[in-house]
Amino acid sequence: MQQLSVQLGTRSYPILVGSGLLSTLALHLKPYLNQQVFVITNQVVAPLYLEKIKAALSNDHQLDIFIMADGEEAKSLQTWQAALDALLASGFSRDCTVLALGGGVVGDLAGFVAASFHRGVDFVQIPTTLLAQVDSSVGGKTAVNHPRGKNLIGAFHQPRAVLIDTNCLRTLPQRELSAGLAEVIKYGVMADHDFFSWLENTMPALVGLDESKLEQAIVRSCAIKAQIVAADEKEQGQRALLNLGHTFGHAIEKAQGFGSWLHGEAVAAGIAIAADIACQRDMLSESDYQRTLQLLKAADLPVSAPVEMPWQQWQDLMLRDKKVKQGKVRFVLPENLGHAVLTAELDPELIRQAVSRQRDADSGKIHAH
Repeated sequence: MQQLSVQLGTRSYPILVGSGLLSTLALHLKPYLNQQVFVITNQVVAPLYLEKIKAALSNDHQLDIFIMADGEEAKSLQTWQAALDALLASGFSRDCTVLALGGGVVGDLAGFVAASFHRGVDFVQIPTTLLAQVDSSVGGKTAVNHPRGKNLIGAFHQPRAVLIDTNCLRTLPQRELSAGLAEVIKYGVMADHDFFSWLENTMPALVGLDESKLEQAIVRSCAIKAQIVAADEKEQGQRALLNLGHTFGHAIEKAQGFGSWLHGEAVAAGIAIAADIACQRDMLSESDYQRTLQLLKAADLPVSAPVEMPWQQWQDLMLRDKKVKQGKVRFVLPENLGHAVLTAELDPELIRQAVSRQRDADSGKIHAH
């Protein structure tokens, strides 16, 4: 097992990464769980791992379970209210712990439930997808979607601990694994050139579910995110760089209907668009732009936006993004591989051309959802 830490003073917490950690769950999480534990999971994850959670915790803890529907469309105010209704019906007090068992949707919703119940209760993350393990489970961003956009209603609420069992990736569909690799690639593009190069050499092993290589990728991704979150918890500055590809990606998700494109797939297309813009602005060399596209393709990810999205729809959806400040959309662009910058000073025509190029450049890679 490897252990990292998110350094936030009295609210610091560990990230535990290893193989088979669910079987020794009680030992690892004992310092971070209260007596009452409210488990939130979904219909896909529950049959796979819920019995392990019950076996590990039921002797020493009062457990109650809430099983939500699967998919991005379940990350809604309606599900959030249903979970809170169940938590209130359980009679649990403000010293309970909410435990998220699942992917990013479960973690985001469970975190928001924990942030809302009695104005905030303890919260533990057990992410079961690669995307959740390397991104959404770390950093305390919790949210639900709204018909007007993704993650528009939520709160910053840090977990007490994050436990990552790499064995969970064995049950992950290949498409979900690729979606998670989009966030891994993001870290290389925006923060670590050496990691990017390592990913170029290691991608076949990662796609092939090499567990030791996946553990290395998870640990490095979490280390990058932990460092950035510790420096900028509430996204006032450099944490916004973690949104590389996300402004474009969220627009794709909303336009296509939440769940049609997986989050990581939309982010991959968004990274390709951002790299295109950076290349046109002479921030990123043509060769590094091509390396970025090739790495995304090697992970079996799309590098093209949906053909049917008109430019006006792009503009409307990007203006609803959470990163808009004073009416201006802020974009994260790679400035050389391993470094990124935030800018609101982009010519809309440059963006339109990049979207159009990426839409037409490789239409064969657009996923048919």
